[in-house]
Amino acid sequence: MGAGHSQLLYHRSDSPVHRLPPEVKITAMVAFTLAVVATPREALWAFGGYAVLVAVVAAVARVRPGWLLRRSLIELPFVLFAFALPFLGVGERVELLGLSVSVDGLYGAWNILAKGTLGVLASLLLAATTTTRDLIVGLDRLRCPQLLTQIAAFMLRYLDVLVGEARRMRVARLSRGDDPRFVWQLRGFATGVGALFLRAYERGERVYLAMLSRGYTGRMPQMGQGTDAATAGQWLLASTVPAVAAGVAATALVLT
Repeated sequence: MGAGHSQLLYHRSDSPVHRLPPEVKITAMVAFTLAVVATPREALWAFGGYAVLVAVVAAVARVRPGWLLRRSLIELPFVLFAFALPFLGVGERVELLGLSVSVDGLYGAWNILAKGTLGVLASLLLAATTTTRDLIVGLDRLRCPQLLTQIAAFMLRYLDVLVGEARRMRVARLSRGDDPRFVWQLRGFATGVGALFLRAYERGERVYLAMLSRGYTGRMPQMGQGTDAATAGQWLLASTVPAVAAGVAATALVLT
């Protein structure tokens, strides 16, 4: 991964969650999300239990609630869609705050809000406690297809390069009198985007030819080599949260 690159979501700390190997955190997050998705939407109490689990993990990881809430705004479009469901749904209707809403629509809105928010928070906790490089290492150890991990590694490696190139192109446009606030100057912006794409493509070709000249055969060295893999104790510790979540989901399925 060479030079360092920005960590937009990583929250630097020395908590027990940060010290866990990335592959166990990825597995725990996926298992927790599957348990949340499998929970019937009528089991309102179960989602409260999941929220408590997320809060406990955030506290152990020393991630502030405000940090999580600000970054969870990424789900705002889905929230707006969820608020429309009670009015667009069909079937039995009830009065709520003087408005006629669909019962099925209310459950649908709750289902999207609860499961979507819990999934976003779990993903944010994973990103906050694991660097992007470690995420790729974890995927590599979990036997993720190497082609995907290679693409992700190169994307992360050259993301800052492309951002810097775009910043320099914008400064050059502004220094020549361009003002992207005006609609009639969108053509210049579109031309800049096309030029950036061509530069990125040419850079990728040069990097690929350089790799071939150095013996690249289609497989990169394993990124996880030289670092300690997860121990049985770490797997057991990380499985605590998804195990509790699975128990809550199983109970909800039985009671519903």
